[in-house]
Amino acid sequence: MRKTLFEPISGPLTVQYAPTEETELRENPPRFVWMGGSWEDERYALQLSTNENFQDEATATFGPLSYNFFTPDRVLAPGMYYWRYALWDGDGPASDWSRTRRFDVAPGLPETPLPSRADRYAGLSAAHPRLWLDAAGVEALRARVRADADGCGWTAFYERSVRPWAEREPIPEPARYPDNKRVASLWRRMYMDCQETLYAIRHLAVAGVVLQDEALLAKARGWLLHAASWDPDGTTSRDYNDEAAFRVAGALAWGYDWLHGELTDDERRLVRASLLRRTEQVAFHVIDRSKIHHVPYDSHAVRSLSSVLTPCCIAMLHEEEQAREWLDYAIDYFACLYSPWGGADGGWAEGPMYWTTGMAFVTEAMGLLKAYVGIDLYRRPFFRKTGDFPLYCFAPDTTRASFGDQSTLGDPPSLKTGALMRLFAGQTGHPAYRWYYDQVRARESPEEADAKFYNYGWWDFRFDELVYRHEFPDDAPGSLDGVEPLRWFRDVGWVAMHHRMDDPEEHVALLAKSSPYGSISHSHGDQNGFLLHAYGEPLAIDSGYYVAFGSTMHLNWRRQTRSKNAPLVDGRGQYAGRDKSLNLEASGRVEDAWFRDGVGYARMDATAAYRVEIPYAKRVARELYFVGGSYVVVVDLVDLEQPGRVTWQLHALREPEPNRQTFRVDGEKAELAGKFVYCSSGELRLSAFTGFEDVEPSEIEGLAPHARLLAETKRAPSHRIVTLLVPAKKGEPKLVSTFLDDQDHGVHLYFTERGVTKRIEVAKAY
Repeated sequence: MRKTLFEPISGPLTVQYAPTEETELRENPPRFVWMGGSWEDERYALQLSTNENFQDEATATFGPLSYNFFTPDRVLAPGMYYWRYALWDGDGPASDWSRTRRFDVAPGLPETPLPSRADRYAGLSAAHPRLWLDAAGVEALRARVRADADGCGWTAFYERSVRPWAEREPIPEPARYPDNKRVASLWRRMYMDCQETLYAIRHLAVAGVVLQDEALLAKARGWLLHAASWDPDGTTSRDYNDEAAFRVAGALAWGYDWLHGELTDDERRLVRASLLRRTEQVAFHVIDRSKIHHVPYDSHAVRSLSSVLTPCCIAMLHEEEQAREWLDYAIDYFACLYSPWGGADGGWAEGPMYWTTGMAFVTEAMGLLKAYVGIDLYRRPFFRKTGDFPLYCFAPDTTRASFGDQSTLGDPPSLKTGALMRLFAGQTGHPAYRWYYDQVRARESPEEADAKFYNYGWWDFRFDELVYRHEFPDDAPGSLDGVEPLRWFRDVGWVAMHHRMDDPEEHVALLAKSSPYGSISHSHGDQNGFLLHAYGEPLAIDSGYYVAFGSTMHLNWRRQTRSKNAPLVDGRGQYAGRDKSLNLEASGRVEDAWFRDGVGYARMDATAAYRVEIPYAKRVARELYFVGGSYVVVVDLVDLEQPGRVTWQLHALREPEPNRQTFRVDGEKAELAGKFVYCSSGELRLSAFTGFEDVEPSEIEGLAPHARLLAETKRAPSHRIVTLLVPAKKGEPKLVSTFLDDQDHGVHLYFTERGVTKRIEVAKAY
């Protein structure tokens, strides 16, 4: 049966056809992506030409390509190009081609070609170890340990990350959940047991090989064979507990690789069989079931490319045929489609805590690939810029000042975030990234960080330090040179504005979001929302706690607009349920953002986000002005097809004190004064509440409640609300008078402090 080309239409949940005339290329060569067809075993040909008829001598044909994404192995000369694809039929492309698409290559783009599948493993040694270090690398580390064990990080690694496992018996295979129903506490205990197994095998094996210590090697071998005896289709399988599965697979990979010479042939076959089965489970889910090359928004599947497919396939390369195919898939994905959560600006739509998790694993995978295969993915624009995201959107002195799911909610940025910033500083030379690490490290030691569940069950700081110091023995000092007061992450729709980031006592940070990713995955219904952190304290927050993903706190409060500093319309907010297509449909966009003459500005539109739940919403927009690092002006515009009420919301750690058209939030270090300068439908009705709605009481037992201010309009089809927010140090309030005028065919907000008058034009919004 002859296969015919089917060219599906891309949807909001799928990859998009690229590049096109509208694509602004940020690297050379471009990354080619198209929607796959309906045949299970489809392979493709791709043609690239400077001639739209594909007749010239420069026309290149690539194939067979296994999937619907491709990175060429050569840089393109600047100019205009055309491309198309077809099914691969026998020895070449079939006769029916896709529509032709056009793109331009600008001069001076970063050059990031990818070695072809045929060439990328040529000449690689089949010897072990090959994860992180080869034989020469082991000898180099051994020499450094002998010369300066403290300076290279070995002493701390050995004492705290090796010795404890040499004195412990292997952990039993995790038991099933009662009635096989997932329980959050047992789920966490299970994956932490598996993480400890990974620590034991990897660290004992590395230490045993480097020190040539037979006792450590024997202990590591015992742990490895014990873990290899666990049922790959049991409680630690991918479909039963994927977090546990990822860790066991990683443990077997490191053990098989570093202990290869310590195992008998039968033991190697036993370990490799378990490793292969576990890797196969993950590969099947990623490639065949989840199909992240078609629908990329599976957070765990994308992460497992780093945590499972990369280390496991490197460990089995040359020995298991499937390992090469799976590793090729991972490399091609990293080089082309990564990351589905952001673009060349370096943003991460799921928020900074999931940036931390994603970067922790992908940077480890990138390090393994660079060391063994010689592919340097840090040259890609995303990885050159992504350190900007936590720098601006998760500043080191802030708490509750970022969007999305966060296991660290209420804590400042974690030591792991800081360590990743130091790694990106080493890779890019950006001094502000190193400055970020210095601030975090000065506040928290690895031992203190270990006590927190979101660290210990995920990474070992001593091993991280050992790896980092081996690659970057000489650290460059950090500074905030080149840091701008405003950064717009166009790829994810976040805008960060800062005043005096260098001094926590003077730092004022305003963060806004209106994202094309809507509320998908770990994002929330918070388009057009903002957060304010000033003078060492969060003043306008995302309310609630990270109890557990899927808890009532998570589903009924944290994800919902009612917990955000964003308006409600007739008591309803944006869609934040479980339908992924509606999550993406409930999106927002930042239309403009700039900083000039001491004023930061962002204009956002979240109409689509509200329209899912409120079909009569015609326009829901917001403007933010950050004036002189001292004042925030919020201008809201809501137009409806029928009369309705708008509820303006502000959430805080402590209950606001409303007084007619003003309010005040009193904190420990800082305070916030608010004034509703104008409302088109008349005076607002202000009220304040404490607590969380529709949350299971047992989930928040012992946790302090949060508070919110509600300011409700009268019913009207159109609303314009102008609000002034004035943060101040505790006991040093800023006395501000305000008024509006509409002179010179424009509308302006004047506010005066200590005899100095400032004017902000709000005509566009008003």
